Amino acid sequence: MQEFFASHLVKSEDLNHHGTLFAGRMAEWFVEAAFIAAAACSRQSRHLVCFNVHGLVFRSPISSGEIVSFRTRVVLLGNTRIVVYGKALSEMAGTELTDGFITFVSVDDEGRKKPHGLVLDESADPEELRLREKAMQLAKH
Repeated sequence: MQEFFASHLVKSEDLNHHGTLFAGRMAEWFVEAAFIAAAACSRQSRHLVCFNVHGLVFRSPISSGEIVSFRTRVVLLGNTRIVVYGKALSEMAGTELTDGFITFVSVDDEGRKKPHGLVLDESADPEELRLREKAMQLAKH
């Protein structure tokens, strides 16, 4: 599946009382980056809602001036659900900051679930298959 990229510069207004990136801002950026992948895949951005953010773990503090880059891709499709895997990277330090899965649901104009009609492409890539399996395990809970 196609990979999408987004980046953000950490500015003073993004910092918490410790002077590092506020976790809520990182979560907002993460969901936005995942939404880009889901919306591009479905071509129906106004019909997608975020349903579940599956346990983001922040691995290290992020300082002002850092560039945080996100890489996202759709890894699982249900009848109405689109699951996106994403990871956030520090461009300055070259480290992975967090990764995780976000589930979106396709809805109609009244907010009721509706089938999206999408089909996941075939893959032989071991990493892609691992992510798809992990997403399927999350979907069972």
